[in-house]
Amino acid sequence: MNRNISTISKRGAAGEEETIAAISTPVGESGIGIVRMSGPKAESIVRKLFKPRKGPTELTSHHFHYGEIINPQTGNPVDEVLVVLMKAPRTYTREDIVEIHCHGGYLILQKILELVLSEGTRIAQPGEFTKRAFLNGRIDLTQAEAVIDLIRSRTMAGLEVANQQLRGTLFREMMSLKEKLVNHLVLIEAHIDFPEEEIESVSLRRLQDDLTGMVEKLKEWVASYEEGKIFREGISCAIIGKTNVGKSSLLNVLIKEERAIVTPVPGTTRDVIEEVLNVQGIPVRLMDTAGLRKTLDSVEQEGVKKTKERMDEADLLLLVIDGSRELDEDDREIFEKTERRKKVLVLNKKDLPVRVSEESLKTKFQNDPIVHLSALKNKGIDDLKEAIYTSLIHKDVRKSPDHLIVANIRHKNGLAQAKNNLSNAIKGLGEGSSPEFIAFEIRSCLEGLGELVGETTSEDVLNRIFDQFCIGK
Repeated sequence: MNRNISTISKRGAAGEEETIAAISTPVGESGIGIVRMSGPKAESIVRKLFKPRKGPTELTSHHFHYGEIINPQTGNPVDEVLVVLMKAPRTYTREDIVEIHCHGGYLILQKILELVLSEGTRIAQPGEFTKRAFLNGRIDLTQAEAVIDLIRSRTMAGLEVANQQLRGTLFREMMSLKEKLVNHLVLIEAHIDFPEEEIESVSLRRLQDDLTGMVEKLKEWVASYEEGKIFREGISCAIIGKTNVGKSSLLNVLIKEERAIVTPVPGTTRDVIEEVLNVQGIPVRLMDTAGLRKTLDSVEQEGVKKTKERMDEADLLLLVIDGSRELDEDDREIFEKTERRKKVLVLNKKDLPVRVSEESLKTKFQNDPIVHLSALKNKGIDDLKEAIYTSLIHKDVRKSPDHLIVANIRHKNGLAQAKNNLSNAIKGLGEGSSPEFIAFEIRSCLEGLGELVGETTSEDVLNRIFDQFCIGK
């Protein structure tokens, strides 16, 4: 893969490629820990430190070998290990890689890493293994970004979106788009170089039709970002309402834990309580808030103030109404404050006689779903989760694994700019603009797509991306 980037140096003082090393497993006690090396010295270093227990002393690529790591200064064993040597290019970085699988104690891992470093490696920078995989052409930049999304995924839906990108779906779509644009650009530039040769009208119509189809596809991908972001990052959801409508009971039944104190005394909840809930693959950060009402209690006033702050921050509101009591002035004030907000109306206490007309609520909240439930009896909770999901996701974007979902703001902005370039070209064709103008817009689109997949990406952009990674990946 050809990459026209500002070169990131991997050279040592002697001018040869450096070998990097890091602990690739989390800090703490575990059954297994891994120290990883990548680079030209990886094999020679492990041969010096590793003593096989049985079998041949030769290390076969892509095979595990059982033995001990020896301190070469003392000859004493450090730990019983499994070592795997993976010879380039069939490795993650396309360089020689060695992994030392030892017991997962902090001191053991640190000692093995110290021995590896003393033999001529250096500590890897955050994400440097993945950066080398990108620089060596094994993955494109969108796939590299998918690695961090994969690691940080909090739900299966987020994992699916990250895996789709890691499989190269976005990269293949961009390459297909680029290939078509290059073919059109060749024709236009031929006309610029040889103006006496007129472009056939049928070719211009085909160009305009093709560009229009590309713009529609780009629009669809840009539009998918809002849902992709939700799967990737989740949302914040504030449970609001007046006092004693069952907000804390609702939080407890949603998370299946007695997290919030529930009493019949109004104003029990004084602070914001937060918990994370998985709603059909969406990470939802639930916030149980103090009841909204006028109060002279200074502590409760502070709770109401925090509630209003959380309301402003939240992506979605669960507006809880006590269905067993007629609406009053407190309810109506809350309705006014939330009129323009995305929300789900929760008509609670369906186990009691209903005194709130759903029809009157539907008249006022025409675009907001209304769910009847009983938090006390744990009834209607699945209906609420479905309402939360459908208020955020308008269609099941995960039905087809080939349906591209954009979940990264860098990708969204790049695709939006590409769409604008092609829209300008289409407008120019309709207005009879010069071939030079059309070529400029198509060329700008190609450059943007190249930066998106990492063909023409600056070192500054790469550093910002890979600095998000942990050391060892």
